[in-house]
Amino acid sequence: MRLRRFSSIPAATTRRSGRKGRLAKASSAASGFACAVCAFGAALAQSSAPAGAGGGTPPMSAGDWWTINRDAAATRYSPLRQITARNVTGLTEMWTYTLGGNSTAVPIVVDGVMYVPSGDRVVALDGDSGEELWSYVLEPQADGAREAPARPPSVSNRGVGYWPGDADHAPRVLFMSGSLLHAVDASTGESATGFGAGGAVEIGVPYGGAPTLYRNVAIVGATVGEVPQGPPGNPRAFDVVSGEKLWEFQTVPQPGERFNDTWGDGWERRSGANMWAFAATVDARRGIVYLPISGPAANYWGGDRPGANVFANSIVAVDAETGAYRWHFQTVHHDLWDVDMPSAGGLFDFVRNGRRTPAIAHVGKSSYLFVLDRVTGEPLIEVEERPVPSGDVPGEWYAPTQPFPIRPEPLSRVAFEPERDLVRPEDTTAAHAAACREVMERSGGFRNEGPFTPFMYKAPDAPPRSTIQFPGGTGGVNWGGVAVDPATGYVFVNAHDTSLVGWIEDRDPEKNYGRGTAGSEQPYDRASIFGPGPYASFNAPLSGEFDENGRAVGPTLPCHRPPWSKLVAVDASKGEIVWESVLGINESLPPGRQRVGGSGSAGPTVTAGGLVFVGATTDQRFRAFDAATGEELWTAALESNANANPMTYLGASGLQRVAIVAGDRVVVYGVPRG
Repeated sequence: MRLRRFSSIPAATTRRSGRKGRLAKASSAASGFACAVCAFGAALAQSSAPAGAGGGTPPMSAGDWWTINRDAAATRYSPLRQITARNVTGLTEMWTYTLGGNSTAVPIVVDGVMYVPSGDRVVALDGDSGEELWSYVLEPQADGAREAPARPPSVSNRGVGYWPGDADHAPRVLFMSGSLLHAVDASTGESATGFGAGGAVEIGVPYGGAPTLYRNVAIVGATVGEVPQGPPGNPRAFDVVSGEKLWEFQTVPQPGERFNDTWGDGWERRSGANMWAFAATVDARRGIVYLPISGPAANYWGGDRPGANVFANSIVAVDAETGAYRWHFQTVHHDLWDVDMPSAGGLFDFVRNGRRTPAIAHVGKSSYLFVLDRVTGEPLIEVEERPVPSGDVPGEWYAPTQPFPIRPEPLSRVAFEPERDLVRPEDTTAAHAAACREVMERSGGFRNEGPFTPFMYKAPDAPPRSTIQFPGGTGGVNWGGVAVDPATGYVFVNAHDTSLVGWIEDRDPEKNYGRGTAGSEQPYDRASIFGPGPYASFNAPLSGEFDENGRAVGPTLPCHRPPWSKLVAVDASKGEIVWESVLGINESLPPGRQRVGGSGSAGPTVTAGGLVFVGATTDQRFRAFDAATGEELWTAALESNANANPMTYLGASGLQRVAIVAGDRVVVYGVPRG
């Protein structure tokens, strides 16, 4: 690795030196953690400590943002209130910084210094001006197996983590690059002395997220493929000071371990069931980390893993320092829909009849919100096991029931009835609506029996026999997760509708069934009228035209009735939807029909100023909503879609900024003085 330094020292760099000293002072345990924003008042300081804070971790200043979810509790709540509904319309772009490629990262900020991944490097920026303070650059990795050019390395484009140091060690920034966990000095950008070999540790498997930090523990997930037999998706933990491995949690129980019987004979070398989510959630006061464990491989056929498949599709609570199991809650039994577990959820206090219970609120791609006691894992809002449809794929095992919270209602569409839900000419255009009917007819119609409808088997040379599923493999609430306002108990999410269509067929080893599936020996896999693979949705061309191969001509739009995405606020203690607002417009539609929604996978951020900030949409916009009412208050045009979670912070100037990554740029906004 090399550290890029400036050959000359401009005047701004002199400020950099002083700022680094203040950063070390504010972050060092030995210094008492001086607070740079205490002038904001005692009430603000109290609100900056989220549910689950404490546990020996020094307090975070109200103006800081230490993790991709701001705090260990993953609330994405900022106690800052300089920007409110009264002045949010005055937000103006203050500066931008170009990254080394498109990114979904959430910058972090400590004492006015921003840290963000940028292609093959991590950079430290002045939070007020965007001036680059230091840049840590990865060296190309040579291929030791054969003579080949060095491979360009890259830092995870999800984000980085911050460790505030202790009496003997300076604060560190930790990040992933493939299967290497790196640590650098937060003030200088130099490799952290004593951490692994030259500031990096091999964790054994790639991980595309950001390290989750608790005390001196760095917790990481695993990025594995979609082939049933392969590397395990086990989360692991490492010592922040030395890089020593501390624990590894076995997500597919082995013989002799509890819950092994939920896999039949399918436990052996089972892959998937991994924590691909960008971070975990921590109750720092109790020392519990909540691991979001995704579905097992393969995604759409599980005949070789008969049973409920614990710990797949589960929130798993373990001791953060030892990895010892505490409890788990499975949100989907025997996943056949790629529902996964894109985030663990956020911590808050559940209030009923004046009694407060420590809780975690989780909602994922199924769009069902689960509210659990975070100490015991017991549902605080009742969950029922309800019968769900079965299928006919040879050798498949179908779970007879799935868990459903009794409230709130699902946050996205979970069923499809053509007469009710098929798009109409007045929703989009006559040409698009006609093309949607054509796709449905070519597909042999669409079977849907409600939530968790499985794909059916189509024999070779049989006519099309299609199923349609909602919210779809990327729908519901994806990796953007929740934002939680501890003052109101409201949970905010970007909930969007997508569909999956097609069937299960005999797998042809000569065909491509999607990213990460090459080499799989599974006998069955997904396909549709558009060919093999898992990506087919019920979309049709806005032009209404198809080419000679039946492919859409021009851009496509969903074929179910809008809105296609919403920003939703839920009172998590009551289990009631408070408000819903359409999220996004589509300017390709005629005037008067453009407010249809349209979003990617990112999520919102909420502030004590009463605002919810969200990008996520496919219309190149960044928005602010009133947290109490859902009214859209402010919109800014961007050069690219902002498929990343926003954040907010105080610069060294003491002024609040709001930042989001859009495409390959960090874009920072503020309200000008005066």
